[in-house]
Amino acid sequence: MRRAATRLAALAQTGLTYAANAYDADRYQQAGRLAAELLSAISGRPADELAVELGRDSGYATPKVDVRGVVFDERERVLLMQERLDGHWSVPGGWADPGDSPSSAVVREVLEETGYRSSVVKLISCWDRDVQGNTPPLPVHVYKLFFLCRTDGAAQPAQPLETLAVGWFGLDELPPLSLGRVNPRQLARALAHHRDPTLPTEFD
Repeated sequence: MRRAATRLAALAQTGLTYAANAYDADRYQQAGRLAAELLSAISGRPADELAVELGRDSGYATPKVDVRGVVFDERERVLLMQERLDGHWSVPGGWADPGDSPSSAVVREVLEETGYRSSVVKLISCWDRDVQGNTPPLPVHVYKLFFLCRTDGAAQPAQPLETLAVGWFGLDELPPLSLGRVNPRQLARALAHHRDPTLPTEFD
């Protein structure tokens, strides 16, 4: 049902973009409101809050792109940052900004959120967030691009607006993860690519 509501919201957004008259626009606005109410019933979040969130986008509706940079050290520890929003831990990353290439976006995110300069080794995956089971569900469709990166030089302080702390962790000693951003399965797949960079990019 959530996928159907998300698609209804996307149709409403696209319809508003190309509506030929005020009557069509009104119908698509009603469809968007219905989508918010459906998503509210599923998630328990207020419909008004979801309507505002859905209304931030305009134009033809497309999936949002989340980039994540995964860095391992020589002991196969992964670089994680503690999110200020929820207090849990994640690999650095976030929404790709217009004008950025995916690789430059992830290099910027790693620097801002951990203080480490880095370079991209390879694209690990282009994953559908819904298929990957990242929680909680979102009212928009998201593609998650995971990049294997390596550090270039010493670290500087991370930006405090988003990051509470930075650390290196073995996959058998992970702190509480921010599961909407990364989950243990995704980290395990990233480690497999670190061990063998010739593995093909994953699509799911």
